Amino acid sequence: MKRILALLLILSALVLSGCETFRGLGRDVENAGKWVQEKAN
Repeated sequence: MKRILALLLILSALVLSGCETFRGLGRDVENAGKWVQEKAN
């Protein structure tokens, strides 16, 4: 039972950190797009 609980906690931590990583990547791409658009103007 402890093993299953430990696996669930580890998987939860990985999923949550993965979401934060993709959110940060989205912000970086958005900022890069804004920079390119400003330079084009």
